[in-house]
Amino acid sequence: MAAKTSATERPGDFLDDLSVQDNPNALKFVFSDGKLVLSHHELPASSELDTESLIPLGTYQGKSVLAGVLKGKIPDGLTAWNVRATYGVLPDDLFGLAGLAHQVTEFHRTHRYCGACATELQSGDPQGGLGRYRRCPHCGLSVYPRVAPAVIVLISRGEGPDTEFLLARGPRQAPGVYTTLAGFVEPSETLENAVQREILEEVGVHVGNIRYQFSQPWPFPHSLMLAFTARYDSGEITPQPGEIEDAQWFPALQLPSIPPPFTSSRRLIDEALSTLSLTTR
Repeated sequence: MAAKTSATERPGDFLDDLSVQDNPNALKFVFSDGKLVLSHHELPASSELDTESLIPLGTYQGKSVLAGVLKGKIPDGLTAWNVRATYGVLPDDLFGLAGLAHQVTEFHRTHRYCGACATELQSGDPQGGLGRYRRCPHCGLSVYPRVAPAVIVLISRGEGPDTEFLLARGPRQAPGVYTTLAGFVEPSETLENAVQREILEEVGVHVGNIRYQFSQPWPFPHSLMLAFTARYDSGEITPQPGEIEDAQWFPALQLPSIPPPFTSSRRLIDEALSTLSLTTR
C-alpha cells in the first residue's frame, strides 16, 4: 500500500474499480457547476441528492466511491464549494478523493463528443474492457483524462542562515502571499528545460543545479506538479508583465506570507528550511 504524502493525493488504500455500483453506504462526490456539494461541511447522504448518471471511481475502506453531477438546483441546507476551498473542511482522505472526483467529472463534461467526427463518446471499451478513457463508436478515437505536467521551483542563493529564496506573486495570488515559481511543460520539452525556460520567462534569471524533489497531483483542475530546487546562477530580477506582479529575494529567516501547507510551494520551502535547521513562522 502506497504511503499518502499529500492531501491532494488519493488515499493509499483507495482501489480503482470501475465496476462499483451505487448503494446506501457509498461515498458520492456530487458537483454543481463544477463545485462540490456539501451538507454542513460533510458529504451529503445519498437520499439528499438527485444526480445525473454516476461515474464509478473505486473503493475506499470497503465503500464504493462514485462521482456525479447534481440534477437541478442545490437543495435547501446544502452548499456548493470550490474543491480547493474544502481543504481543512473535509478530512484529508476525502479531500484527496474529492480532487479525483472533480478531475473525472470535468473530463466527462468537457469530452462529451468526439473531437475528430463529433459523434457522442462512450465510456470505456464497449467490448467489456475497463478504463477511464472515452471512446468514439464511429471513428474509434480514444481520449483520456487530461493530466497537465507543471514544474514548480524553489530558487535559492547563499549558504546556511544567509540563504535567500526567490519568491514571487502573481495577479491571482492571495493578497500579500509570495510563492515559488511554476509553469506548464511544453510539448517535446524536458522537465529540466521547462524549469530553466519558466524561470527565465517569469523573472529573467538563469538557474543551475536543478534537482527533482517530489510530485503532487493538483486537481484544480488537472495538473501534476513536479517539484524542483535550483540554485541562482545569474541575471537581475525582471518580472514578466501580466504574469508576475512582484518578485524578490527573501532571507530564509524573514519570509513573507507563503502558501498553505497542502501546496507544493509550501512543502518545498519547509523542506529547504529543514535542511538549514530553520522553520516557517
